[in-house]
Amino acid sequence: MRDGDEIELDVPRRTLTLRVSDAELARRRAAWTPREPHYARGYGKLFLDHVLQANEGVDFDFLRGKTPTRFEDSAGPSHS
Repeated sequence: MRDGDEIELDVPRRTLTLRVSDAELARRRAAWTPREPHYARGYGKLFLDHVLQANEGVDFDFLRGKTPTRFEDSAGPSHS
C-alpha cells in the first residue's frame, strides 16, 4: 500500500479492501526489490529468521510443539 491508495473499510463484514487495480499491483510487484536485512547476527537476526507471523502465534518457530499454546490447544492447559 502507498500513500494516496484508496481503501474501503466495511466494519459489519469485517473486511478491508485495497482499491488498486490488479495491473497496478502487478507493476509494483515487478518493480519491488527487497531491502538488505538490517541485522547480520544477534537477537535481531534470530528474530528475523525465526519469529512467526501473528496468525501463527508470534512465537519462535523452533519452539513449536514444545508446549501447548492457545493456537494449538483451545481446550486450555492440561492438568495430568
